[in-house]
Amino acid sequence: MKKLSSSEFRQMFLDFFEEHGHMVMPSASLVPQDDPTLLWINSGVATMKKYFDGSVVPKNRRITSSQKSIRTNDIENVGKTARHQTFFEMLGNFSVGDYFREDAIPWAWEFLTSPKWLGLEKEKLYCTVYPKDTDSYRIWQEAGMPADHIVKLEDNFWDIGEGPCGPDTEIFYDRGQENNDVAEDDPENYPGGENARYLEIWNIVFSQYNHLPDGTYVDQPHKNIDTGMGLERVVSILQDAPTNFETDLFMPIIKATAEMTDGKKYADNTADDTSFKIIADHVRAVSFAISDGALPSNSGRGYVLRRLIRRADLNGQRLGIKGAFLYKLVKVVGEIMKSHYPEVLNQEKFIAKVIKNEEDRFQATLDSGLTLLDELIDRAKNSDEKTIAGKDAFKLFDTYGFPLELTVESAEDAGLSVDKTGFDAEMQAQKERARNARGDLQSMGSQDETLMNLKDASEFEYGVYEEDHAKLIDIIVNDQLVDKAEGEEAILVFDKTPFYAERGGQVADHGNIYNQDGELVATVYDVQHAPNDQNLHYVEVILPLEKGQEYVLKIDRERREGLRHSHSATHLLHSALREILGEHTHQAGSLVDPDFLRFDFTAIDPMTPAELKSVERLVNQKIWDAIDVETTITDPETGLKMGALALFNGKYGDQVRVVQMGDFSTEFCGGTHCANTNQIGIFKIISESAIGAGMRRIEAVTSKKAYEFLANRSALVDEIQSKVKATKAEEILTKIDSIETDLHASQKHVEELNNQINQAKSKELFNDVKTIGNLSVIATVANVEGMKDLRELADNWKSQAKSDVLVLAAKSEDKANMIISLNDTAMNEGLKAGDLIKIAAPIFGGGGGGRPNMAQAGGKNPAGIEDAIKAVLEKISNK
Repeated sequence: MKKLSSSEFRQMFLDFFEEHGHMVMPSASLVPQDDPTLLWINSGVATMKKYFDGSVVPKNRRITSSQKSIRTNDIENVGKTARHQTFFEMLGNFSVGDYFREDAIPWAWEFLTSPKWLGLEKEKLYCTVYPKDTDSYRIWQEAGMPADHIVKLEDNFWDIGEGPCGPDTEIFYDRGQENNDVAEDDPENYPGGENARYLEIWNIVFSQYNHLPDGTYVDQPHKNIDTGMGLERVVSILQDAPTNFETDLFMPIIKATAEMTDGKKYADNTADDTSFKIIADHVRAVSFAISDGALPSNSGRGYVLRRLIRRADLNGQRLGIKGAFLYKLVKVVGEIMKSHYPEVLNQEKFIAKVIKNEEDRFQATLDSGLTLLDELIDRAKNSDEKTIAGKDAFKLFDTYGFPLELTVESAEDAGLSVDKTGFDAEMQAQKERARNARGDLQSMGSQDETLMNLKDASEFEYGVYEEDHAKLIDIIVNDQLVDKAEGEEAILVFDKTPFYAERGGQVADHGNIYNQDGELVATVYDVQHAPNDQNLHYVEVILPLEKGQEYVLKIDRERREGLRHSHSATHLLHSALREILGEHTHQAGSLVDPDFLRFDFTAIDPMTPAELKSVERLVNQKIWDAIDVETTITDPETGLKMGALALFNGKYGDQVRVVQMGDFSTEFCGGTHCANTNQIGIFKIISESAIGAGMRRIEAVTSKKAYEFLANRSALVDEIQSKVKATKAEEILTKIDSIETDLHASQKHVEELNNQINQAKSKELFNDVKTIGNLSVIATVANVEGMKDLRELADNWKSQAKSDVLVLAAKSEDKANMIISLNDTAMNEGLKAGDLIKIAAPIFGGGGGGRPNMAQAGGKNPAGIEDAIKAVLEKISNK
């Protein structure tokens, strides 16, 4: 079995199927495109629907992919089991009416067992098949699987009701009885049973039938292959890790988390380990989801992100971490995954900002929860039961993120108890609501029946900052229509409103609601569209609100101005990109925020510096041209004749808004805009990056934020000018060139001195020669800086022929290095430097490799260097 990193294994899988004629499909966004049945992309096949249902014919009927996925139906189990994760990768190979089981099974066996590929031990592989699928049973044996390793199970038939279906075969790896959680004679101790011994690693579905509405099954015209291999599971095998979490996909995150605690370590106790695992899993999920355009909110996938961030933060607190911390781990996630998914590192700052903002908000929510908990304790003390009600404990958990055990602990400290039965009942009711919502979603039904039944019209008033007489026509609390809201969060609908509801990339307005006496009654923190298009105001209630009453609605004017600047600049940017890069460039997504704008567009290659400058200059020229921004309400056909761009394959109603900026930009748009382009002030691009295959992203700032960005840059130039002692800014580059010339000369001189020092050190180091068997060995720790000096000493050793084996190490406060060199005599004895370094490197917290005669490694545990040298010498002695 090969020892592979996760990135090496992923690439090996794709390479294998590419060699077998498959088209490598890039991983799709976690946010489903044109598929309302899914909240998240949750498998590789989820991205292949258009091919399997025949609506799109692929260029190649053989497809392979590594698809990032999110599943959230078992969030509570993450960290408590070996395999549960919210974010994972599904490797797959797919045949759209091309090959079938006669090829799929032998290929699976070849990939798993061939020394060229994974080289897994054949005796540890098992599979299950559908009892009536005699073809698969036969083909597995022909491929090389022993008959007594093939288990027939009735469950091996993939069928979700009407539509394609068929038998499947699952492949298992035997981790040994010592890794089992059931006894050897337990009836579940078999491949496919409920046990930890036999780890399912691959599932191959033979989609050959069609399940008709009358319950009958008929052959499909085209038979398909759909497979799924859990990357994390296989990596745990390849890296001999007891669970997915001890692999290179998670351990760097866990170690970085541990460094933020006050001495906590992974593998010390189960409770802490659970928290470490939850944090590692959740930060992977939210980092990738945000990079794909999802943002925390109170509904849908945004609520999932909010819940994951809060759950991770709570577990950080359990580890003793104070304040926001999760955002600091985004870079670690990006570094782990960068070989296949560069988008996280490319958007690191944005992702970290989103997460930190959410963490900061959660800290404020926790403070509010503590206040409520104090009130509940006081109330319980004055009651006869001396008990905090389960409903109240659940509200602390669901609204404020308080774990039940924290509430119980606080209650016990006050001599009280908590109604755990009532809490469990509330939790079960929430799960039922979530399950029903998922069911409706997957069948393209309603997610929220209450919102679907809102019928009264609600008018959004463009260009209005304040509405004095808005009638409150609906109040929703806990998904129920009520006549009054007080002391809680609520959703409000007014007959008219100046609050813009999030849509088309533009985020919602924030602001306040006042009664007719001028008292603040609620703060608006989000606005969304209802199914029937009313604007839903998500508010925190301060004073009671009543249905039928009139209120004063005031939006945050500064926020709206920022949104108008960003949105109008987005339109100018879109047109500028099409003019500079070509009309094949299309918008693929956007985010209009008051502080910045983000614009995603189609492009094969990165933009050159010259292209970026041209786009930026063109946008600013249109700002300086002071073009009036005109809005026309018309029908879609007339809008298209006006030259309006239709975005996202949008479906439009009978009436549309067309926003025009002279003859430069014309688009369908429902957002808010400046009256004239000169109100934008200035436009500055701050980044351009890749977000996926054929997709690029520009982030930019406008107006005040652009000024602040440029002012900071100007201050930086001033500081550099002072540092390099340039009389004028224009002289900075000349000064830097001069400094670089002097630096190179100094470095060359230092290198020459180091060479002389290393020559002198080598005489001392190479005098201590040990004899092990037939070999002479020099093995010691050298007092040098690092690997560069070690290589130089190894060169000196080679030229002086002082021994057969050289094992030389160096260490500093937080770093360790080792180099091993062998002469022909040592290699003739059967030694290989690469094998020796692989023994040593893990002992000092590193990894490495090299050629048979020379290998090197670096690590982060200098305290292990001496033990590593001993291990190498022991290996040489045994050899």
